[in-house]
Amino acid sequence: MSLHHITWRATASGLADENVVADALAWLIGDDEAIEIERTTSYHGSELHMIEAKITRKGPALKALAMLGGANLQTILEELEQRLDEANTIHFRLDFNALIDGVVQLAEGDGPTVKGQTKVQVFPGQEGRSEAIAMLLAAIEIANRVEH
Repeated sequence: MSLHHITWRATASGLADENVVADALAWLIGDDEAIEIERTTSYHGSELHMIEAKITRKGPALKALAMLGGANLQTILEELEQRLDEANTIHFRLDFNALIDGVVQLAEGDGPTVKGQTKVQVFPGQEGRSEAIAMLLAAIEIANRVEH
């Protein structure tokens, strides 16, 4: 069981400090070099910052996933049917404001979010759901070791 990658994406308005968002994503993914900031404009012309963090190395990607914490990973595991797509990608969102405050919390309801996704590596003869479960259990184990 392993991951192809883990990716985080956030959007900050032109009025926000995009470096604060980038720092939060760098902390979450565990790599300052994995951050890319794209400056663009919205449909209405206001400035936007698209911040992306991506890890493609399997070991670091699993450790970055474990940064969600055991409780959040358990929730994702319990909701796997809704979160796992046909391409074996697990989707989740974090509360944007909580993350800026250093708290990793799955998003509930409306409000700004940080979009996350992780692609589960599935080889011929393997089933995506069972590989996703094994990968999440491994991430929970890592998270629990770090939390204690």
